[in-house]
Amino acid sequence: MPDQKNSRGANALRVRKLTYAALYLAIALVLPFITGQIPEIGQMLCPMHLPVLLCGFMCGWPWGMAVGFIAPPLRSVIFGMPAMFPGAVSMAFELAVYGGMAGLMYHLLPRKKPLIYAALVISMIAGRLVWGLVRLALAGLSGGSFPWAAFWAGAVANAIPGIILQLVLIPILVMAMERAGLSLNK
Repeated sequence: MPDQKNSRGANALRVRKLTYAALYLAIALVLPFITGQIPEIGQMLCPMHLPVLLCGFMCGWPWGMAVGFIAPPLRSVIFGMPAMFPGAVSMAFELAVYGGMAGLMYHLLPRKKPLIYAALVISMIAGRLVWGLVRLALAGLSGGSFPWAAFWAGAVANAIPGIILQLVLIPILVMAMERAGLSLNK
């Protein structure tokens, strides 16, 4: 009987993670419509990053990675934005790293406020580096170029409002959700 009970518990946890991940994916698809209402900085808020990071923190690295990889191309197919090539393709790798690293770092590090920031910053840097490498590879494959200035503009300069929003909002949400018992990343 104990094995059956453990099996039911594991299945229930998988279903909860799947449900949470589906919710984060839905938020990633819809949130850009909301931030898009702020013409000056809407896109610069990096709205798809927020639910992907939260998914990694709350559900674990495999779920965060999956939601991150699926969200940009799915949004491109359904709504036409971001453009599939090179935007959604490079974002898929970037957000997969965001979600995966956030979940992995949060799992490995002690759950203390400064370390939530450390996990977030590591995830943000890794994701942006992967985005740049994928953009460079895609540019090479298409016969184009991807200069350092384009990387800097896309990964940092144009994303400053989103970077600030992530650094302020994500740790607060992670701590609140942890206190509420909503974290499934054990």
